[in-house]
Amino acid sequence: MTAPAVPLNPNLAALPPYNAGMTLSKARSLSGLDDIARLASNENPEGCYPAVLAALASPDFQPWRYADPGCTALRAALAEKLGCTADCIVAGNGSEEMIAAICRTVLEPQAVVLTVVPSFGLHEIEPLALGARVIKVPMTADAGFDLPKLEAALAKGPRLFFLSSPWNPVGPALDKASLDRLIAAIRPGTLFVLDEAYFEYADPDAPDGLKVLQASGIDHVVLRTFSKAYGLAGLRVGYAVCSHPEIARVLASAKTPFNVNGAAQVAALAALGDEAWMQASVARLRQERARVARALRAMGLAPAPSQTNFLFLDCGRDSAAVAADLIRAGVIVKPWREAGYEHHLRVTIGSRSENDHLIAALGQVLA
Repeated sequence: MTAPAVPLNPNLAALPPYNAGMTLSKARSLSGLDDIARLASNENPEGCYPAVLAALASPDFQPWRYADPGCTALRAALAEKLGCTADCIVAGNGSEEMIAAICRTVLEPQAVVLTVVPSFGLHEIEPLALGARVIKVPMTADAGFDLPKLEAALAKGPRLFFLSSPWNPVGPALDKASLDRLIAAIRPGTLFVLDEAYFEYADPDAPDGLKVLQASGIDHVVLRTFSKAYGLAGLRVGYAVCSHPEIARVLASAKTPFNVNGAAQVAALAALGDEAWMQASVARLRQERARVARALRAMGLAPAPSQTNFLFLDCGRDSAAVAADLIRAGVIVKPWREAGYEHHLRVTIGSRSENDHLIAALGQVLA
């Protein structure tokens, strides 16, 4: 087939692919098994708050109507929960849409974006799509944030600083002193985007990044989502909390209209109605995370310390080959493909039975 005659955007044509998790149907096709442990995409194995399903079956959800393009009720509920004003909040089709909109809001070709490596793929992909340059600071030998190198890079005044804490894909979270150090290193003209997609899983003594940044006075956006702890991954609803209404106004202009569908808005409001279910689910997952980590250490592996619903580990060989062997055993995990980390796996903490499936299969594959 000949190449298309129409010129294609070279920034997009050169993008690295997003490392998405394998679908259940493909895993069944490759393995020939029906019983599959889905441990690649950091979903909540307990599902969602039962009131969410009830709300979706109620007259509140009218699929024949356009949803509120401003997510007014959801933003008001979030503002009350978070102690900010609704005009500083922008809701998105997952926090991923907010990452893309943030990049469109502040980046120009050749602008510099700072992040870490390993990184959440879209923290690199979305800036590159706009022709920006991405600088990545590698993690330390003990799987932590390299604060001195980040401070040195921030001193050069990048336009955007993307950082996830708790850290996807590695797992640790910044403590208060470390977050304060990074805030102090931010120069005027840099927007600090703190991605707290796994905020609900963080340890009880971990800092609330939003509150710390609100008190700091620097330009910032904090990202959170309903996909993980709230169990709404399939509905795609996240949000950005901005330091100033003007940042939020322009950010809202960078997204599509009607971007958060009606089902997602109804579900998110229901999920916020009583957070006890989410908190109990998080507590159970933390216990499972500790149990799985102990089992992996007993195999001679060393998963990174985690304040998320996953573990990141060096399996000592090509992780794509290990992941392929695990698929044949009925387990989906995510092999990490960033340069220098090709021996690493990211493994979601699933149900107890899924985790037992993983432990047994990984023991066999690595034997």
